[in-house]
Amino acid sequence: IITPRAEMGQGIHTTLAALVAEELDVDWQTIKTTHGPASGTYFNSAIAGILPYPDYEHSAMRETISDIMGQIGGKMMQMQLTGGSTSTKDAFEKMRLAGAGARHVLIEAAAQKWQKPASSLKTKDGFVISPDGEKLSYYELASDAANIAPPSDPKLKDPSQWRYLGKNMPRVDMVEKITGTAQFGIDIKLPGMLFATVRMNPNLGAKMKSYDASKAEKMAGVKKIVDMGNGIGVIADNTWAAFEAAKAVSIEWQEAPYPKDTKAIMSTIEAALGNPEPNFTLRDLGDVNTSLKTAEKVIEAEYRVPYLAHATMEPMNATALYKDGEVTVWAGNQAPVLVQQKAAEIAELDTEKVTVHTPYLGGGFGRRCEFDFSNYAVQLAKTMPGTPIKVTWTREEDMTHDYYRPAAIARFKGVMGKAKPTALKADIASQSVMQQM
Repeated sequence: IITPRAEMGQGIHTTLAALVAEELDVDWQTIKTTHGPASGTYFNSAIAGILPYPDYEHSAMRETISDIMGQIGGKMMQMQLTGGSTSTKDAFEKMRLAGAGARHVLIEAAAQKWQKPASSLKTKDGFVISPDGEKLSYYELASDAANIAPPSDPKLKDPSQWRYLGKNMPRVDMVEKITGTAQFGIDIKLPGMLFATVRMNPNLGAKMKSYDASKAEKMAGVKKIVDMGNGIGVIADNTWAAFEAAKAVSIEWQEAPYPKDTKAIMSTIEAALGNPEPNFTLRDLGDVNTSLKTAEKVIEAEYRVPYLAHATMEPMNATALYKDGEVTVWAGNQAPVLVQQKAAEIAELDTEKVTVHTPYLGGGFGRRCEFDFSNYAVQLAKTMPGTPIKVTWTREEDMTHDYYRPAAIARFKGVMGKAKPTALKADIASQSVMQQM
């Protein structure tokens, strides 16, 4: 299966294999999953169909609009995204239809070969079987089946016939991950490869004033120091040499365009919380203020959460090769089309000249929906045409330059009845995730 979604530990490749195997009527363990190339064909209709309605508002109208927007928006915006817990929702019917369509044409191919009605044939574990017990494997039928147009809406199996769906199954990637043979982005090895790292302004949104790389340039293994605009990149003959050289570069940074410490930032959020007019209300039912004023006892609580990094187990990394007017990128990512588009912009090429390979992700959680890490690899590769450049971030750089879950403050007031709350008011202040997106 060419899968439309990235495997980052959530087990989606196992689910996709099971969806196809169920309808195709094969042993799911015989299915190999490979991540597809950057293509709008693999759009995620479930994530594109997310509407600005509260999650609890489920109605037939909302579901219909969401489905329509998912199909139209997903295609238009080429949303080849893995995220938002939408992979199974998006694939549940699509992948089953793919399996059912393939099974249909295999049966038709066997019917033509045997000169028997297709309705008299059945399938099991990768074989088409005739009433008299004769068998033809899918492999034997594949060439003929490929020339038969599949039905636009093949009939799906009744859930009572399911062998895999709804059942507990081992994961298809279990053996290679246990044995260490699974290939993640950080495992990429190419002939003639050089290794790099980056050191960017820790004051997010600010640039670099100046830098002195004279000491770093003399260090063993260092090939090149590159001005990246808001920081520097170091290319060396091994990753450790790049790390050490990056630390040796003397850099003067611009100041941050936001408060300097956590206390000052939280004060800004707290001031927003005190605004009597919210800029968005998720839910407003009844007269909560009157209930709070007239209650004998009001329970109050305040909660604060800091900025949190995604802290993926696999450090941020990407490999790029700029050669003969084309770019190839190897990066564990959640949005291949975005990686492709941004790489094309940096290399000043058409998107058709950029190939994106998506290996396993050592954790994503939304962090690898961004494209800064792959952009840096392309920038550095462009300075050394013909040489593959693998960029690996230090843990410090990784944590300092995450796209953080924002800090927030929430204040709750509630009134408790005999068995359940009778009033609840929640005021929340935080930076907007969607505004950043």
